[in-house]
Amino acid sequence: EFNISVFECPAVTRLSLTRQHALSWARAPAACLNFNCMLILLPVCRNLLSFLRGTIQCCSRTAARQLDRNLTFHKLVAYMIAFHTAVHIGAHLFNFEFFMDAQLDRNSSLLPFILSEIGTGDNASFLNPIRTNETSPTIVMFTTIAGLTGVVITLALILIITSSMEVIRRSYFEVFWYTHHLFVIFFIGLVFHGFGRIVRGQTAASLKTNRPDVCADQFEDWGNNGSECAVPEFAGNPPMTWKWVVGPMILYVCERLVRLYRSHQKVVITKVVMHPSKTLELQMKRKGFHMEVGQYVFIQCPSVSRLEWHPFTLTSAPEEDYFSAHIRIVGDWTQALYEACGGDKTEPQEAWKLPKLAIDGPFGTASEDVFRYEVVMLVGAGIGVTPFASILKSVWYKRIQNNQDVFTKKIYFYWLCPETQAFEWFADLLQSLEGQMAEKGVTDFLSYNIYLTRWKETEAAHFRVHHEAENDPITGLKQKTLYGKPNWDNEFTHIASKHPGTKVGVFLCGPPQLGKSLEKQSLSHTEGDVKFIFNKENF
Repeated sequence: EFNISVFECPAVTRLSLTRQHALSWARAPAACLNFNCMLILLPVCRNLLSFLRGTIQCCSRTAARQLDRNLTFHKLVAYMIAFHTAVHIGAHLFNFEFFMDAQLDRNSSLLPFILSEIGTGDNASFLNPIRTNETSPTIVMFTTIAGLTGVVITLALILIITSSMEVIRRSYFEVFWYTHHLFVIFFIGLVFHGFGRIVRGQTAASLKTNRPDVCADQFEDWGNNGSECAVPEFAGNPPMTWKWVVGPMILYVCERLVRLYRSHQKVVITKVVMHPSKTLELQMKRKGFHMEVGQYVFIQCPSVSRLEWHPFTLTSAPEEDYFSAHIRIVGDWTQALYEACGGDKTEPQEAWKLPKLAIDGPFGTASEDVFRYEVVMLVGAGIGVTPFASILKSVWYKRIQNNQDVFTKKIYFYWLCPETQAFEWFADLLQSLEGQMAEKGVTDFLSYNIYLTRWKETEAAHFRVHHEAENDPITGLKQKTLYGKPNWDNEFTHIASKHPGTKVGVFLCGPPQLGKSLEKQSLSHTEGDVKFIFNKENF
């Protein structure tokens, strides 16, 4: 089991309450740890979740949406592992002190000393793992399987959790990525933690000749002639943790094999576009690649790092003969990829000089459900607009170019950006959509509002005076850019009044603070015959 050692013997029922509590405080968290360690790998089995999402989506859309919160669940399970580990270790510190005290206080009138003396010499039926008074708990801790593996998995857990903090994950992703792979050491140590069988208990045969409720007070006469109580015998409890984690470990190994197979499929970069806002667009092809709107892939560039895989939302539409991703240059890995693709050069990069890439995916997200709603709100913040690029392109192909009838009748699109540079790469798509919708006479299908959040109306007034053209001077669109932050209460109220008796799908790819605000608005405006259903992408 996931224990260091426990003073487990039915004959010790008369010991102090403190000792009994230390035993309970060690064993209960150990059971919880087994359960949580069984769960921790499941939320990161991406292919399994993608399969489950596609399977249950036809039956329960609500259940499918819960799978999109896999990383949140993964974090909660990790917090519980950390908490129960701390309690488990604290309880065992007390237990080891009790073991040592039983050896040091060599008083034959005390039950703990008598129990500690059982197994001295050639008899292997001992109870106290500390076999002599000439040692210390520290030495025992580093010379037993349970103690050594306990130290190793605790150190691995500390490194994994501390490097997973958001400030480190966003600023030093490589640190987070590499230390997270210490989970391999964690699980190996976890499986072998109980193999030393330090957790010991009275055997079933011994319970017949030494009943604890009768013999606990007669320990001075154990084994004497005329005594009804024989000397108790003890045996190590078999390890149990492997039974809890072997299933998820096999599933995870299968997951990694699928990823390995995909990583060896040939990917061809057909086009590289360097956008002014230092955003790299890669257009790629892979045999047998099929995607849906809003999905994402993991990209590996072996020339940059053979171990790092980074997630990127697909910005192409399923109707296109390629798949694409827009990559914002914000860290060491993206900068290295940018340079490998020739982003730092003035002349075009020759095709044979482009780096080789490996792709894992695509994987599903909440945005896959967008065409299941009659009315849709799309809210993107900064680079969080990428999943909606795929959706808007697909709308263009389905409704405008191919005249297909789609269930979605109205899309409200909101894009929030702090500075003007963020508009550069996405404005071309919106301009194309705007022109095509005007040509086809379907301008009512898409309503879009673009907000420059760090500019206020007073600051933008002078800018507008000198740019009174028909099109917006920043985006080039007929729809003028708005300044400041949107009043979400007014927006939700307006949409609710426009579409009575309708389920409105609210999709966000943005920071958690904005997500909380939109979720609150969705709940507060869900009344009567209008229902807002909030869906959030991982940002």
